[in-house]
Amino acid sequence: MLLVTCMQVFMLVNAGLKSHYKSLDPNNPISFHGSYFIYKNQKIDLGPKAFFIDGQLSDQETAAYDFVYNSVNEAVRHVVDGTEEEPMVLYMAPYVYWIDDPDDQEIRIPKPGEGSPYGLEIECEWLRFQGLSEKAENVVLASNRGQTMGAKGNFTMFKIIGNGTSAENVTFGNYCNIDLEYPLKPALNRQKRGSAIVQAQLVLCRGDKIFARNTHFLSRLNLLPFYGGKRTLFDGCHFESTDDALAPRGVYLNCTFEFYSSKPFGHTEETGAILLNCDILSLTRGEQYLVKSRGPIAAVDCRMTSELVTYWGWKSEPPLESRNYNYNNQLNKKMVVVGSKHPYATVDMTGKEVLDAYRFEYNNQVIYNTYNLLKGNDDWDPMGIKSLVLEVEKQKGKSFSKLPTQLIVSPTRKKIETGKDEVTLTATFKYFSGEVAEREKITWMVAPEQKLLVELKDNKDGSCTVVPTNKNDETKEVIVYASTSSGLEAASVVYVTPKILEAPKFIATPIIQKVKRGQLFVDYKLDMPFEDQSLVTWYRCSDSSGSNPVKVAVSRFNEPEKMYQLSNDDVGYFMMVSVAPKHLRCEAGEHVFYTMNKAIEKEDVLARDGVYVVDLKTLPTNIQQKVIPGFWTVDCSKPEDTSEWRDWEADNSKDSWYYGPGINGAANDTGIVQASKGARLRYTPSGKEFGDMKVRFTACTAKTAGQGFSSAKAQYMDIFIKFDNENMNGYALRLYRTTKYHNAIDCVFMKYENGRATPVCEPVSTSCYRTPCYITVETKGDKIMAHMESPADYFVEPGRPEVKLSVDMNAVISSNTFGGMGFQHTGTVGSGATLIKDLVIEWK
Repeated sequence: MLLVTCMQVFMLVNAGLKSHYKSLDPNNPISFHGSYFIYKNQKIDLGPKAFFIDGQLSDQETAAYDFVYNSVNEAVRHVVDGTEEEPMVLYMAPYVYWIDDPDDQEIRIPKPGEGSPYGLEIECEWLRFQGLSEKAENVVLASNRGQTMGAKGNFTMFKIIGNGTSAENVTFGNYCNIDLEYPLKPALNRQKRGSAIVQAQLVLCRGDKIFARNTHFLSRLNLLPFYGGKRTLFDGCHFESTDDALAPRGVYLNCTFEFYSSKPFGHTEETGAILLNCDILSLTRGEQYLVKSRGPIAAVDCRMTSELVTYWGWKSEPPLESRNYNYNNQLNKKMVVVGSKHPYATVDMTGKEVLDAYRFEYNNQVIYNTYNLLKGNDDWDPMGIKSLVLEVEKQKGKSFSKLPTQLIVSPTRKKIETGKDEVTLTATFKYFSGEVAEREKITWMVAPEQKLLVELKDNKDGSCTVVPTNKNDETKEVIVYASTSSGLEAASVVYVTPKILEAPKFIATPIIQKVKRGQLFVDYKLDMPFEDQSLVTWYRCSDSSGSNPVKVAVSRFNEPEKMYQLSNDDVGYFMMVSVAPKHLRCEAGEHVFYTMNKAIEKEDVLARDGVYVVDLKTLPTNIQQKVIPGFWTVDCSKPEDTSEWRDWEADNSKDSWYYGPGINGAANDTGIVQASKGARLRYTPSGKEFGDMKVRFTACTAKTAGQGFSSAKAQYMDIFIKFDNENMNGYALRLYRTTKYHNAIDCVFMKYENGRATPVCEPVSTSCYRTPCYITVETKGDKIMAHMESPADYFVEPGRPEVKLSVDMNAVISSNTFGGMGFQHTGTVGSGATLIKDLVIEWK
């Protein structure tokens, strides 16, 4: 009796589902028949390589049929490898398919050996995601986690390993920082996890022949649409992103983009990325670039619109070797040459044969030559235009299917000496798909004004020998250009020195003189006709023999630091100087040392008590881990409150700071900058007890949007004050990135006790951490105060009164007698660093 009842239930479910089934999209009806379905008058039989998925179905309903599921995750458990002729297809009815449970409160962490946590990992050859709706937004594969928001690490919805992965009529969306709106069934709407823009990724893949058509890729930071594919084509797809977002190696055809920041490609790889007939809506301000760090781009027949963008470039400062390809592009309906501020980096293909590699005209139609770009060695033709291209070849009598898109000259940045060295530059031609192409005839040249610096010998085999002939005294930067009649271009930078001479001899060896109270001067004479570029280094030593030397000042930028300003910290030490003789036509010679035979006394010093104007230009940045009164301690440290993030360790085997120009937002400034994550710099004054203190400096951030740091995973900068550097006790102003905002930081006072920091006030949010940002931290009795402001002109997001345009904050502390100060930076270096300049320390 029980068996009969179960069978009856199964038959009722089966009959009821087939008779009452209705897709959520009435404009694209699906007729479901159990073992098959009909869509757009096409019958699709279900089987081991054809699954039907609809999130409306109950578990009981899906159990009634083979190859029918109500979740993508369950379906993926049963996939088998497909082939190019018979792919493994997931037919998905309109619905929102959560790949990662948004209601699960558990924090996603990477598996051992992985850098990111994944929502779903798939190994399958020729897997196809097929949406059963003409509107991609009706079939949504969703997640809503990102770095520090539901995940530790850059959460990625899919990791797919296999060739031939494809998608059509679907949306891949990470709704960590954007709202999910689903008009077909508003009950499936979901608000974003948070407003701060964090790394929330979509699809990391490993394979070849990756293809997406009418597919939407939605997130913000680190979009990653099929990131990692060898050959990838996006046809008629839509992308929404901020920085570091787009696949670095792919063809984007007839696509639309919404850029919410200025550098959507973190980088491109090998032959780069190509935009063909694309429409870009830029929602940034000022200058819109395509690439943040490196790699080539080609843009053909593209249109950018924006209310606030005034310039379209490839990269903010392209290297001299870079070459990007431009044709028929518009900014706000006006023709532009992309990258016009750096014309060396742009090849305008107008009237050149190289344009045929990307597009040509046939029967009054524009044909985008995806066959040439993607065919590789196996004739891949995802757009089905091979026969047309071959027909055009016959009619016009020239190739349209074997056209390279890249010319590379290597090596570059080599230094060669006149009369001694030479360098052979080799040209390589590449098809966009990565294969080496047949060599074309190359023209080698240098600019007319550089012809006396080198001789070029064309070896007629695709290489050129560069012979230096520099008769000047200075090393010269020479750019060697390579070009072909078809329009391909490349360049190599060569540093050409005159004949290197021996280091000059001393006519008079170094001696330290007291030129006036408060100053020492190293006097020496060199036998040379050139300007002095000697490396002068100052030390404090414990005796007149030069024992226990510690560097206190160094030379930089070929400017000998001959004068040394004495301070109270020098009292009691024997000053030593070393000079390594050098001029512009030689390498530095051996250091010659001189040590004073008498220690510095108080009356030798002419310094304002209680004020230290730090000369950062001469500050040594080599690792010096000892905490010594009167000295800087320079090291790298991973504080306890970053231990949750195991993705880095303190490294004291190399310098953790450098003095020089910054990058990105700090590119126009020079100061001291972090070179290692965890860079720490501390000053311990001479003396036993100190009263109130003030520290003021200018911060120049590489980040330009006010976020200060690369992510919110315990990335911060502490400014120590009233600090015991030996035991790590005292106070600090902490500047840190949070998950609250993508264009603001938080500031909070911290109390340090034996290296462990805890907040002593409520945080203040501010958008003013931008270049330049003027920062002052001071103490008065039991109060600690901070002021921050920036004169930078930037867009102030309305409706956020809690985000301050400047900072004035204070807190109650326990007074102490410490006088140390310093900086601790736990953020990513490079694009996440902060340049520090104009540092002044005061004590009372």
